[in-house]
Amino acid sequence: MGLISDTHGLLRAEALDYLQGSAHIIHAGDIGDAEILRRLEQIAPVIAVRGNNDTESWARDIPITQSVVLAGISIYVIHDVKTLRADSLPAQTRVVVAGHSHKPMIEDRNGILYLNPGSAGRRRFKLPLAVAELLIAPDGTVHSNIHELDVS
Repeated sequence: MGLISDTHGLLRAEALDYLQGSAHIIHAGDIGDAEILRRLEQIAPVIAVRGNNDTESWARDIPITQSVVLAGISIYVIHDVKTLRADSLPAQTRVVVAGHSHKPMIEDRNGILYLNPGSAGRRRFKLPLAVAELLIAPDGTVHSNIHELDVS
């Protein structure tokens, strides 16, 4: 499953290449343009949440959070993890995907895998540009990898 966030209206060819072959794509907000979602949907079904910069009319119907079950794993998607109260997570949540900080991160917190694919759009400060993948094994084990985009 491909993970992307903080495109801010810029969908890089390197990100699209990495996401090819994904069964699903999760966009963790700050999409920037509806065309980004249309292009991602040409690769795989997209689960997206609205980020704090997705304020135009095209983004009105995109939810602030989403809870989905994919390959038997409960995944909660939110743009800014700092706005998440752990006690508000749906029961059985195994993975939380967030964006906002532009900092790629994989962290286990009390048995829940927290993922931030980083920013795939415009560079912020000296942070890397990145996307990620979520791997779900047949036994229900979850793993993730961050992939830094090779752009100048």
